Amino acid sequence: VQLQASGGGLVQTGGSLRLSCTASRRIYSSAVMGWFRQAPGKEREFVAFLRWNTGRTNYADSVKGRVTISKANADTVYLQMNSLKPEDTAVYYCAAGVQASTTPRDYTSWGEGTLVTVSS
Repeated sequence: VQLQASGGGLVQTGGSLRLSCTASRRIYSSAVMGWFRQAPGKEREFVAFLRWNTGRTNYADSVKGRVTISKANADTVYLQMNSLKPEDTAVYYCAAGVQASTTPRDYTSWGEGTLVTVSS
């Protein structure tokens, strides 16, 4: 499956953004959709995942309470980000896999990233 992430941009501290990830076909019920981010000079890190058939979610501690991952429709997943901080600045990637994992290597399909910049 091919994934396309969008919705990034420049926002002030405390602002909100909603990222979208659209798949090239319907997302299978067995899939796990994940969001990761990578800041300059840092490793790619887990943000959130959603197990498609159960709706189970998991969030990184750094974003818990500020970020929500959800289904938009059969082929799109959202990442709603509120109360953004400068440390949230990164390229955000969506990914698809079958394991409910926080590890990037467990995801088999990746989209191009979308840049989120939070100004102080």
